[in-house]
Amino acid sequence: MSGHSKWSNIKNRKGAQDKKRSTVFTRVSKNILTALRDGTGVKAAIDKAREVNMPKENIDRLIAKFEGGKANLVTVTLEGYGPFGVPIVIDLETDNKNRILGEIKLIFRNYGGNLGESNSVMFQFKRVGEVEISDFPDLSSSDLSLELIDAGVIDFDENIILTEPNNLDEMVKKVEKMGLKVANSGLVLRANNPTILNSDDEVSKIMDMIEELEENDDVVSVFAGFDYKKV
Repeated sequence: MSGHSKWSNIKNRKGAQDKKRSTVFTRVSKNILTALRDGTGVKAAIDKAREVNMPKENIDRLIAKFEGGKANLVTVTLEGYGPFGVPIVIDLETDNKNRILGEIKLIFRNYGGNLGESNSVMFQFKRVGEVEISDFPDLSSSDLSLELIDAGVIDFDENIILTEPNNLDEMVKKVEKMGLKVANSGLVLRANNPTILNSDDEVSKIMDMIEELEENDDVVSVFAGFDYKKV
């Protein structure tokens, strides 16, 4: 999921909506599988799993499952528009393409969106490396910004560092040496011109849809191109 964690505070203010539908272990497990699939950021994903006390045998099973299941899985990328015209790209690995297509179509329909053809929204995104820093409000306005730019940062989004995909692992090492704590890292799709949402309720609806998509076992990652600048 690209840059969506910064919207979780809005989601969590919504009373009944703040019930988490995915456990911490489920989320870090998907992070490990995504890193294995992308071939980068694996160490950072495993370190994050250890931070939340995921047992070593769980991590080993994930790696074994990935290695053993590769021959039976096909990679699928679906694209479409969610509510409010937000472009969405979903990466999947599945052993039943027809089944997962029907399941994803239903979720889009339930939220007032629709799936599109190949490259119907992909052209609006760029693949980058993303490093989320915890306990640091806005890196772009800090004294560290110039040092980070010298290290290869191409942009900032509050507490999120963006870098070239092939520089991700090196960037994680560099920011950790600078004393910053990495909350998450990985390869993501970022929208070039994100759809601007108009209220907390709209953000919450998009977050609900993203969470429901991510709950599907075949979904590897979800990228939604939206932003919200509260006036």
